Amino acid sequence: MLSNQKIIKARRTYNKLVANEMMEDFALRFTAKRARKWSLNRISVTALGIVSFLVLEAIGGAITLQFGFENATWAILAVTLIVFLTGLPISYYATKYGVDVDLLSRGAGFGYIGSTIASLIYASFTFIFFALEVAIMSMALEILLGLPLSIGYIVSVLLIIPLVTHGITYISRFQVWTSPLWIALQLLPLFFVFTHPDSQWDDWVSFTGSAGQSGTSFNILLFGGASAVLLALVAQIGEQVDFLRFLPEKPKKGHGVGG
Repeated sequence: MLSNQKIIKARRTYNKLVANEMMEDFALRFTAKRARKWSLNRISVTALGIVSFLVLEAIGGAITLQFGFENATWAILAVTLIVFLTGLPISYYATKYGVDVDLLSRGAGFGYIGSTIASLIYASFTFIFFALEVAIMSMALEILLGLPLSIGYIVSVLLIIPLVTHGITYISRFQVWTSPLWIALQLLPLFFVFTHPDSQWDDWVSFTGSAGQSGTSFNILLFGGASAVLLALVAQIGEQVDFLRFLPEKPKKGHGVGG
């Protein structure tokens, strides 16, 4: 029986992307079992790299300056707990069935529209934080090398394009190779801050920021304001799922045992 279905150009392009596993790395569909061969160590390093973006330091510093040390600390602890509790079932089922956020939300009963909204939220989050990362890197290039901001934006974007267009495998390799450098650069500023002669622990923990007297102790309004800023990071679980779904399937109990 012949089909009269017309294949539109957009669908044909989509099919080509799906067929090219080297480019998309199963980003547009269910993760095949033969692709789920990454080791736990590699997944861990890659996932760690995903949560190492510079915006985290900027957000932590911003809420401390705005709401004070105590309220910022309690907000960070509370949101960390929320992220863990919400991310645990999402990560578990994504790992178990090898699906991304789109397919996971559809399988959870949200339907096609629900999964589309979940993907839209995830994509919006990614674009916003990518823009913030570019802004931070461009400012760093300007301070260190005297490169104009406009040129820094272009350089930062062009350097990342080859990575994101060649699938998750290439991103993972890049993060594994650069992890030692990242760890060194992450610890060096902390070492400098805590060993500097002007560094005072008591002054830091009693810092009230723009909140003034209200920030000297726990304040529910300041705590809520800091938490509202941090809750934007909940969508980060989508990126973690993109890597966790490449873990090998858990061996079934009794597999390989003669009956």
